[in-house]
Amino acid sequence: MPFSDLYTSGFKTRNRDHFAAIVRVALADGIISSEEEAFINRTAINLEIDENEVAEIKANINDYPINPPASEQRRLERLYDLTRMVVADHIADDAEKKLMHRLIIGLGFPSDKANEIIEKSISEINKGSDEEDFIASFL
Repeated sequence: MPFSDLYTSGFKTRNRDHFAAIVRVALADGIISSEEEAFINRTAINLEIDENEVAEIKANINDYPINPPASEQRRLERLYDLTRMVVADHIADDAEKKLMHRLIIGLGFPSDKANEIIEKSISEINKGSDEEDFIASFL
């Protein structure tokens, strides 16, 4: 039995939707840079998203909702991934920040703290924080 068969369809759906949110950030400025493409490809492998599904998601990005995780830890893990995507091309432009603002709220973070969360997230990634340090900075 393949390893991926051990996961429930809900787990796979959450991974797909998380992946779609990352792709949505990459597409916020209308293009996917080579750095963003590399990150997307690595993330697809880690989340077990196959090439056909990656193409489907890219072509129909608006068909994939943001499903907020129940735990704070999971929200912060997703925030880490999203932030890495925003800074992957070393340009956190207004379109990406605007989309990140919406995604942060969609992930279940307080809307009145979204701008602070964006700035802190970008700062943590820019200073080289790994996932563990990034999450710890919010706790």
